[in-house]
Amino acid sequence: MEAKAIARYVRVSPQKARLVVDLIRGKRVNDAIATLTFTRKAVSKVIDKILRSAVANAENTKKVDADALYVKKAYVDQAPTMKRVHAKAMGRGNVIRRRSSHITIVLEELKS
Repeated sequence: MEAKAIARYVRVSPQKARLVVDLIRGKRVNDAIATLTFTRKAVSKVIDKILRSAVANAENTKKVDADALYVKKAYVDQAPTMKRVHAKAMGRGNVIRRRSSHITIVLEELKS
């Protein structure tokens, strides 16, 4: 049984989020939560929240025990980029890109 949680339009660049998501892919849920707890990146709190949401989805809709789950898939897609203009010297402008992400975590029950 698969359980999934998606966070859309998270205000962090996909490149930074992928660094943390790569740490938990393939791990058991308890190990992934422990890893995220001690990861010193700001996005790890957001990913921890998504992971706990996926666990809750598995427990409530699929009736699966949380200890029997592992992270089957975890990936980050690019969301729309907000573009801002910053004034520069001699009347020029500079575009600032504020990137955002869609973060998806899919859990599956371990085969026993």
